[in-house]
Amino acid sequence: MTVQLLRLYSGFVWVHREGTGNDSLRGVSGVDVDLDMHTERTPNPDSVKWVLGAPLVDRGQPVSLEVETSPEVSPLGARLLALEGVASILLASNSITVCRESRMEWPVLGEAVSRVIQEWQSSGEAVLGPAFQVSQSGKSDQVILRIEEVLNDEIRPYVEQDGGAVSFEGFDAGIVRVRLRGACETCPNAAMTLKLSIEARLCEEVPEVEAVEAI
Repeated sequence: MTVQLLRLYSGFVWVHREGTGNDSLRGVSGVDVDLDMHTERTPNPDSVKWVLGAPLVDRGQPVSLEVETSPEVSPLGARLLALEGVASILLASNSITVCRESRMEWPVLGEAVSRVIQEWQSSGEAVLGPAFQVSQSGKSDQVILRIEEVLNDEIRPYVEQDGGAVSFEGFDAGIVRVRLRGACETCPNAAMTLKLSIEARLCEEVPEVEAVEAI
C-alpha cells in the first residue's frame, strides 16, 4: 500500500492512502494508528472522525454522548470522555467523531484518543452498556414514517461521512424539527447544511414538509 504526504493539519501529518480515498493521520510521534482504524477530517475544525474496521452501532441510530457518561451507559464513551479536552463524542455505524474543547490542540488530543480506542478494542468491552436507552421519537403517522425514511436512506449516510449525525425530533404544522450532533453541532456550515441539504431534500420528497428547524 503506497502512502504519500498530502498536507499538514494542526500539527498532524495527514497522508493519503492510495486506493482508499481516505485521509489518515499520524500524531507528532510519527506512529501510525492501528491498521483497522484511520482518521478523517470533518468540515468542523473542532471535530475529527475515527473510522474503525468494524460496526459499532446500528446505522440510523447514532449515539451522541457528552461529559460525565457512565461506563454503564457506554464503556467506550466513558473512556473517551474522561480525556481532558474531549467535549463530546458521536458513535456512528463504524466511526467515532470526537469533538474537542477549542483550547486543546489535535496533536496531543488525537494521540490520546487513538490510544484509548486501541485500549478499548483490546479490553473486549462493549460499545454500549446495560444502562443505555435509545431515545424514541413519536412516529404515529405515514408522514412521519416517510420523513424518517428519507432521513435514514438519503440524508444520514452523507452527514455521517463528515462525522455528524441528524436525529428526528418531531413534526408539527409542516415544520420538521431535527437535532444536529457530532461534527455538525458546532460546525460553522451547519446552517447551510440544514437549509440546502436537509430541508431541500425533505421538502422535495415529502410534500407536507414546509421547513426544517434545528433545536
